[in-house]
Amino acid sequence: MKNTYLVTGGAGFIGSHIVDFLVSEGHDVRVVDNLSTGKIENLNSVIDQIEFIKGTITDSSLMKTALEGVDYVFHLAAFISVPLSMEEPEKCFEDNISGTIQLLEASRKAGVKKVVLTSSAAVYGDAEKMPLSELSETTSLSPYAASKRTNEIVAELYTRAFDLPTVCLRYFNVYGPRQTPKSFYAAVVPIFIEKQINDDSLIINGDGGQTRDFVFVKDIVRANWTAMHCDDANGMIFNICSGKQTSLLDLIDALDSIKTNQSTPVYAETRIGDIYHSFGDPRKAEKIMGYVTKTELVDGLRITMDWMKNQ
Repeated sequence: MKNTYLVTGGAGFIGSHIVDFLVSEGHDVRVVDNLSTGKIENLNSVIDQIEFIKGTITDSSLMKTALEGVDYVFHLAAFISVPLSMEEPEKCFEDNISGTIQLLEASRKAGVKKVVLTSSAAVYGDAEKMPLSELSETTSLSPYAASKRTNEIVAELYTRAFDLPTVCLRYFNVYGPRQTPKSFYAAVVPIFIEKQINDDSLIINGDGGQTRDFVFVKDIVRANWTAMHCDDANGMIFNICSGKQTSLLDLIDALDSIKTNQSTPVYAETRIGDIYHSFGDPRKAEKIMGYVTKTELVDGLRITMDWMKNQ
């Protein structure tokens, strides 16, 4: 059945992949993005098949227009940098909390059937007990983390009190094509791949034993689609993770298996505030939504590297 979907932040790294998927499935797609971090180039292959609105979710009149005739909403628009949120907390709260409340209220009034919201493993803070489950204690160590946790609470309220079905997805370490290595706050995967392509040394802060839970972007797209169409998930929060620990040294080994020449790690001082271990428990998503990640790390890295070589 053909539906109309709104994707906020749809020109971003993850949002653009969701847009691609929706278009491929034959749906009508509308995108709202202010292009502060997203890029219109991410939508080049589908731009003639979607409706693009440049603007911010904090603009109430724009959101009212954007939600006309919309059946479902994928909400990815956000202030996304943890370090920058420490420098600009008010801006982070305005974009993430006020913007999300604005979106949920406008969605309720527009008769939207469901909203799937993007959250983050950052809400767990520096919890020591692993794996991290949805029942683990949450600790906000940054305005970004606090904003995401607040959005989860507000989304649950809208489901319980206002009869607007919502689902919140806590992403772990997402990687894949369209993720930039250029930002000062860039993730480790695109940074390492770019350095490998250029035969530069890979800088490891610490001993390289720190672990993360890497999830390929196509698995994130499938998680969003699954959550949107699973009624049993309404009002809930889910980890979107592989449940596997991958150290930085393991990540380098995986990249070396793709590219024939071996990398040269350079060890530097541990960064203050870095969490040593972080990986999630995926069992709730599997039990309630039947969702599991499918992409093996080396396969996702190969796809990502091939894309980055062609940029």
